[in-house]
Amino acid sequence: MKSKTLKISNLGQINEAELAFGDLTVLVGPQATGKSIAVQLLKLMVDAGQVQTEMQRYGIDWDHRLPDFLDAYFGEGMHSIWSSSSSVEWEGKSVDLTQWANVKRRNKEENLFFIPAQRVLALKDGWPRPFSDYNPGDPFAVREFSEKLRVLVEKEFSGEGLFPQANRLKKEFRDMLERDVFARFRLRVDKVHSQKRLVLGEGEHGGNLPYMVWSAGQREFVPLLLGFYWLMPPAKVSRRGKVEWVVLEELEMGLHPRAISVVLMMVFELMRRGYRVVLSTHSSQVLDAMWTLKHLRENNAKPEILLDVFDTPKTEGMKKLARSVMTKNQKTYYFDRATGTTREISDLDPFAEETGEAGWGGLSEFSARANDAVAEAVSNSNR
Repeated sequence: MKSKTLKISNLGQINEAELAFGDLTVLVGPQATGKSIAVQLLKLMVDAGQVQTEMQRYGIDWDHRLPDFLDAYFGEGMHSIWSSSSSVEWEGKSVDLTQWANVKRRNKEENLFFIPAQRVLALKDGWPRPFSDYNPGDPFAVREFSEKLRVLVEKEFSGEGLFPQANRLKKEFRDMLERDVFARFRLRVDKVHSQKRLVLGEGEHGGNLPYMVWSAGQREFVPLLLGFYWLMPPAKVSRRGKVEWVVLEELEMGLHPRAISVVLMMVFELMRRGYRVVLSTHSSQVLDAMWTLKHLRENNAKPEILLDVFDTPKTEGMKKLARSVMTKNQKTYYFDRATGTTREISDLDPFAEETGEAGWGGLSEFSARANDAVAEAVSNSNR
């Protein structure tokens, strides 16, 4: 798949960023370094017409003014990220955002599906919130994601149980999710005084557990599960509509490491289906996975080895998935707070002279310091 490029200058915390997106692209770095701005801007570059159409459909009027458009899209107060020195290039061509805000873009179908870090907000008392339920200053990506989940549950489930379902996800994924996320619980739709809500129940006839007594991990994971349902329709087609891109922010939110491994395998399934995936993360486990995948690919390892790493059943379907993902290319970028720039660290070399790469974007720095401290303590005690 041909690489797509995005260049950003002087936008919010970003002084200079050059990103070339592969089949899988991972963005790492401390909080408030511009990762979220970058992926929301990517959505705008890919789906400008669709974004404008959706905003207008819900009565959002930016009066052809760029500051108002930025507030409506990125969130209230975010017009301040743009200055006279800001610039954006997409696919090597300069993009005039002022013109974009002033001129209505041609409507088109969505090409990029965005799963935001704030996805837990999508459920209100266990039910997906409509776009109009949010405050006017809330980010577009959060509101649109929530609306997608509402449409999915309302139109494609019709009161059925949501998990597990024989026609949703591969059996191997269902088994792993039952093992590492849901345990004995089932996710289903319940009616209380004619109002619908999502609940967890034990078995076929067990009592219902309302949203507020779910575990933190389950509350974080259910919107993510519904996002995967949206992207993996129960049909012969591999993808949803014309969607070609998936952005997933902080997939690790609230999840145990075993659950993170299952989600990563589901990300690999998205790649097998032909989606181009962009992840932002604060999880060293995600970088461990990228490092492992890189070296297994370079050494022509058998797919069974990748399945061992992720504790995945060695069925023919999973072997096919592993073989597919090992043919894909991956990129990793570090957002440096000190310089406000990005650096490609795709080699993920722990012995690199550049600290951003050696420390995997800061995600392994604590482990390195802890190892050094213990090593020094042991050495001193043996003197």
